Amino acid sequence: MEAVAERLEVRSRGRVSGVRPGRAEFDKAAEDVKHLKTKPADDEMLFIYSRYKQATVGDVNTERPGMLDLKGKAKWDAWNELKGTSKEDAMKAYINKVEELKKKYGM
Repeated sequence: MEAVAERLEVRSRGRVSGVRPGRAEFDKAAEDVKHLKTKPADDEMLFIYSRYKQATVGDVNTERPGMLDLKGKAKWDAWNELKGTSKEDAMKAYINKVEELKKKYGM
C-alpha cells in the first residue's frame, strides 16, 4: 500500500513491530469497521473509539460529559485512559483491533 515504509521500533502490548502504520492503512481500517456483518460488543466499540480519537486528535481536549450522559462519559473515559499514548501507537492498536474484528464478525 505504501511506497516506502518507515522503520522504527513501536511497542504494542509487549510486541515490537518494525513498520510504522500508514495513514492509508488506518483510513482503510476506519472504513472497514463500518461494514462488519455484526456490530461489535460495547467494550470493543469503546476500544475502537478511543484509539481512533487518540490517533486523530491526541490526548483528550474536552471536558468530561455530565453525569446524565452515560454513553458520553464512557467514551470520554476510554479516550482519557490513553493520555500520553502516541498517535502512532493508537493507530497501530486501532488497525490491529479492526483486523481482529473482521475475523470475528466478518464483512
